[in-house]
Amino acid sequence: MNMNHHLKDASGFSMVELMVVLVIIGILVLLALPRLEPVVSKAKETEAKLMLKQVYTLEKSYKYENDVYSNSLSDIGFEQDSLVTEGGRARYRISIVSADANNFVAEATAVVDFNGNGRFNVWIVDQTGDIKEKVPD
Repeated sequence: MNMNHHLKDASGFSMVELMVVLVIIGILVLLALPRLEPVVSKAKETEAKLMLKQVYTLEKSYKYENDVYSNSLSDIGFEQDSLVTEGGRARYRISIVSADANNFVAEATAVVDFNGNGRFNVWIVDQTGDIKEKVPD
């Protein structure tokens, strides 16, 4: 049996057919992206909220032990994950804006402009535990 004869009889997709399918898939993806953007943004906001909740809990513990809130993340035991701008996975930089005997404010500032509008998302938490969006993205 001749091998070339056997290969010619094999049916398959032509390059044009494959390209048409890829173009159709691309168009469907482009149609779906605007609807998925709020879901993606919500997931990224959750990262900020979780980190600020952790800072709040650590600040409360520090206050119970020392009768004052701390200005230092290391004093309360918070370790910032490596940021995406540094090859890590965290999208928010955590900082303590102010702290004294009765109050504190911590902030989560995005290091990535999620929607490309030039604004970087900022969330805050204070001694009450209320987490609020300070600057929407």
